Amino acid sequence: MTNGFDHLIKQAGWCRTLGSPFTGDVLETLANTLTRQTQTGRLILDWPGDADNDAISMRIGGGMHALARRGTEPALTALYDKQGGDLAAVLPGIVAAHDEWLAAWIERVPQTNEVARAGVLWPGLMEIARRFGPDMELLELGASAGLNLNLDRFAYDLGGVRTGDPASAVQIRPEWSGPPPALAPVNIISRIGVDRDPVDLSDPAEVERLTAFVWAGMSERMARLEGALALAKAYPPQVEKADLVDWLATRLALPQAAGVTRVIFHSIVFQYIPEASRAQVEALLAEAGTHATAERPLARLQMEMITFGEAPELRLQLWPGGGAHELLARVHPHGTKIGWLG
Repeated sequence: MTNGFDHLIKQAGWCRTLGSPFTGDVLETLANTLTRQTQTGRLILDWPGDADNDAISMRIGGGMHALARRGTEPALTALYDKQGGDLAAVLPGIVAAHDEWLAAWIERVPQTNEVARAGVLWPGLMEIARRFGPDMELLELGASAGLNLNLDRFAYDLGGVRTGDPASAVQIRPEWSGPPPALAPVNIISRIGVDRDPVDLSDPAEVERLTAFVWAGMSERMARLEGALALAKAYPPQVEKADLVDWLATRLALPQAAGVTRVIFHSIVFQYIPEASRAQVEALLAEAGTHATAERPLARLQMEMITFGEAPELRLQLWPGGGAHELLARVHPHGTKIGWLG
């Protein structure tokens, strides 16, 4: 298990590698200045579980970003606006002044909704449509706020291949390598997601929390999120609060319309659920796959880190067809770079 200090140092390096050096500096400074004299410091330094699996850096990083965005601490906001400065002179005082609030923030499991991941999920859906036809029902596991349930309402430029709604407030333009995706019409008949703690987009505090988890300085990420939030007001996504294993079992047992593909999809979810739950999902899909037919096919599209710390992969499973894993792409964790294999 990784302790809190080592985790913050390691994740600081990841932030720099993935495009937010300032967030890396914040995490490194916190690692070197937190003490057990604050509740926040004790929580992080003495975290009882695996700090990697529990995403402690995301929790404290999001809390600091939220405080900076509020503007009530001018010195902190100035550091974030400049993307630099004497962090060691400011952060300890912020932690002390907001200790109780930060500790409560850290206790909650992070909820993100990275819209750019639709840039690889959408060509995955087009590949399913190419094989089974355009009509599909979407079931998203770990949907968070459900923003990616509106992915057919986004605009895409996938290595020069343009698809989706060109007038959308959400413009997805990943750095693309490899062959172009196969264009195929997608018609989403129904869409619904599940999450153990769905983000309530009608609650300003929940929206604040969602936006705070976007790393500082990543203006394009923030613009995509804000566009998706605006879309969600017009087309509210349906996300049910439930255990995803129980929910999936119930959904798979429901009648499936002829000519409609049932698609289960998820992105960067499995690392946050217990190994036993992952195994149960696999067993449920394998069982459901034995009942799939050409008239009522089943598909599973997942963008996950197969090995923790390595680049996520987009994998496709199809029934009928045996459910073998097909590797479609390798992806930046935020979806900004896609190596398409097809």
